[in-house]
Amino acid sequence: MSQFGSEPVHDPADLGFDKARLARLKRWMQRYTDTGRWPGGAVLIARHGKLAYFDSAGYADIEAKRPWRRDLIARIWSMTKPVTAVALLMLYEEARLHLDDPVEAYLPEFKDMQLLIPGATSLDQTVPVKTKMTIHQLLTHTSGLSLFTGPGLLGEAYAKEALGLAKDYGGLDKMVRRIAELPLEWEPGTRWQYSAGSDVIGRIVEVVSGMPLDRYFATRIFEPLGMTDTGFSVPDSGISRFPPQYEVTAGGMALNEAPEVSAWRQGKVDTFCGGGGLVGTIDDYWRFAEMLRAGGELNGARILSSRTLRLAACNHLPGDLAALATEVWAETQFDGVGFGLLGSVVLDPAKAQISAQVGDYGWGGAAGTFFWVSPADDMVVVLFTQLLPSSAIPVRKELRALVHGALTGA
Repeated sequence: MSQFGSEPVHDPADLGFDKARLARLKRWMQRYTDTGRWPGGAVLIARHGKLAYFDSAGYADIEAKRPWRRDLIARIWSMTKPVTAVALLMLYEEARLHLDDPVEAYLPEFKDMQLLIPGATSLDQTVPVKTKMTIHQLLTHTSGLSLFTGPGLLGEAYAKEALGLAKDYGGLDKMVRRIAELPLEWEPGTRWQYSAGSDVIGRIVEVVSGMPLDRYFATRIFEPLGMTDTGFSVPDSGISRFPPQYEVTAGGMALNEAPEVSAWRQGKVDTFCGGGGLVGTIDDYWRFAEMLRAGGELNGARILSSRTLRLAACNHLPGDLAALATEVWAETQFDGVGFGLLGSVVLDPAKAQISAQVGDYGWGGAAGTFFWVSPADDMVVVLFTQLLPSSAIPVRKELRALVHGALTGA
């Protein structure tokens, strides 16, 4: 029997939590709602595979006064990236590709890439790259690619064409070909910069598997894990559970319903963005994260081996992000934090100045969603909300402090 969705919350004390301290989480969420700084949200905490805490506060729809519910289908944006990485690692385990393979071996459009020269004033001011981009560099954001949130000429080009963002680009193959036509920001392997690498990884998954990314996700990951409410669009039966998305503006919170956001609701998605295209429920993402915590298996469904997962969850950079990252925003702080194949990895909590264990790993999404897996504490934490940008309020640091402040036992 599946333990998710209908599982009751276990006695937190049996799982090492102080119940009174866990109650701070509800007050914390409610305070943000009462002060008008976020619409609402939910927190789920599991330890040793059992649900220790779930609660929510505020609204899914402020105007309609609809409360935040556990079964809401939310935009998880960049929390899609770990799913895409797992999809590729499944092919890696089948020996159908290697991490150090050049990208051009699977996507010929990435042959003879160009590098934008320093101080360039147009995108045609380039020189040939010296090294071939690899799959590993795509996974670790060291490929030299940019993103629609990036700075300068390349960032503007990605944003103008909604590369890594559009749901109706005409297909992932078309979007990735356009990405390959643009120059690189950095020589591959020399800098860390948050990028559209996961979208390119998604296309490699399509080419190697022979399946569209949505079908690969559904048949190889979502169906085995019981993630029935997760996908690249919202089914008609789920529209009533799909809340509005809000953004912080100069005048406070406002609705954010851009065309690419509406595509989720209208079922017009034809471009399966591996970097940020999924929607789903908090319980579905718990299933995914729980599979990671449990060493690659959940309820008898083996997705990855524990050894591959250990490889994916460790730091793959020569140091922390601060030593290699460009000065652009990402879903993590840089000091004391490294990066693996699934997301950020805590290397030094003191340097990072966060409550964490060495080896904690996870990632977040643009609308404030966030998760981490703690191998040391045998714990999964998932936060859901729908507020752009994720940096609007410091909920991630505060959530870490609250969770660790309540975790008092073994």
